Amino acid sequence: MRCRAEAAGDVVRLLREKGLTLALAESCTAGLVADSIACVPGASNVFWGSFVSYRVEAKAAMLGIDRTMVERYGVVSGETARMMAEGALEKSGASLAASVTGLAGPDGDDRGTPVGTVWMAVAVRENGVSHGMSGNVSPRVRVEHFCYEGDRATIREAAAVDVLKLVLSVL
Repeated sequence: MRCRAEAAGDVVRLLREKGLTLALAESCTAGLVADSIACVPGASNVFWGSFVSYRVEAKAAMLGIDRTMVERYGVVSGETARMMAEGALEKSGASLAASVTGLAGPDGDDRGTPVGTVWMAVAVRENGVSHGMSGNVSPRVRVEHFCYEGDRATIREAAAVDVLKLVLSVL
């Protein structure tokens, strides 16, 4: 498994080379991805910041996500990951935004979603303009689904690494 610090270093390097900026919207990782990016020297040139939106109320308040949509699809869903990434993109003005939402345990949710289920997304600003949730055209978004095994710390660590890898794959 690729280590988080190595992946974060590669993300910062590529963002710098391409003249892009990154925003994050984290739920189950609760800032692990942001911490990884911030540990890289020079990150301040490319890292806009992070929204740690653990609860639905925080997702609505910080990212502008419609609570009824979260209730319809579930907090742990591709749709919610997409809305989080789009919201972070719109609120930040960054070039791209990555999101992660999932269940690290020890319990599942009321929908029967198993522990270890994680969804993540990357939204990329098109032509320098975000059309996000309030516009007619959505930014380009890639959504991925992962199922991890292990304890809470193992799941959160794996998810943080995979968010960084997803950003790298988009870059």
